Amino acid sequence: MFRHTKLLQCEAKPDGPDAVLARKIQELIGGAWGEMTVATQYLFQGWNCRIEGKYKDLIMDTATEEIGHVEMLATMVARLLENAPATEVAHGVTDPAVAAAVGGMDVQQAIVAGGGATPRDSNGVPWSGGYIVASGNLLADFRTNVAAEAQGRLQTARIFNMTDDPGVREMLKFNLARDTVHQKQWLKAIEELQADGIEDDIAPDALLDVEDQVHNNTIWQLSDGGSGPSGGWSTGEDAIEYLTDPEPLGGPATAPKPDPKLYGSYAAVENAKGTVKGKAQQAGERLG
Repeated sequence: MFRHTKLLQCEAKPDGPDAVLARKIQELIGGAWGEMTVATQYLFQGWNCRIEGKYKDLIMDTATEEIGHVEMLATMVARLLENAPATEVAHGVTDPAVAAAVGGMDVQQAIVAGGGATPRDSNGVPWSGGYIVASGNLLADFRTNVAAEAQGRLQTARIFNMTDDPGVREMLKFNLARDTVHQKQWLKAIEELQADGIEDDIAPDALLDVEDQVHNNTIWQLSDGGSGPSGGWSTGEDAIEYLTDPEPLGGPATAPKPDPKLYGSYAAVENAKGTVKGKAQQAGERLG
């Protein structure tokens, strides 16, 4: 059960209209790393969590908070669009909605949402459930969550520097702080998983004795840059061996001849005896 409280977690009052900024904030709502993504991601991680108690409660607490962040940002967008834009943005345009579009407003905010936020990014691309990660493995999920909060904080920081509006900045300061603590909590939760013996360093902690034991501790130098081996990952007791001149282990990536009914192009190739099959032979094989 979810219960909505008619109060924002943090105030969302801009000092003035700004249609262009409203469009930028759409990225923090419906972008790949936006609040809709983390809110939905954490919800499904919580619903998929098979461990009742502290881990599930942490996930669900954070998921519900993120829903509130969507509401804060959507409220800010609507308020930024109120009376937007100022007359100097689009001289000669008398209709406010048209002026806003000319001034850089997301036209879907006007046409589709009636002057409000939409579940889209800053380019109007619809938000997708494909952005979320909820695997059922807490270690893998928590590591994804750290990355999601890092990307979200990065984008919030960039938008913070794109506005001088004191009211918008106050809300973004709060969002930056929450993205900070969420990164810290997921990092701490990863440590806790390991301390509780639920997960180890590698996700999943299975099939480690089955995997190729030769290639589970090597880095292949496959770029022209030659500084990789100087990194700390190649020194110390847990050093990963850096192969500076690795050799391919497989043969040519030659695809088999296609099904004749797919009408794919197929050239003559050498058979096992070293001879070249002729067109007639190839044609017979296709018909056969």
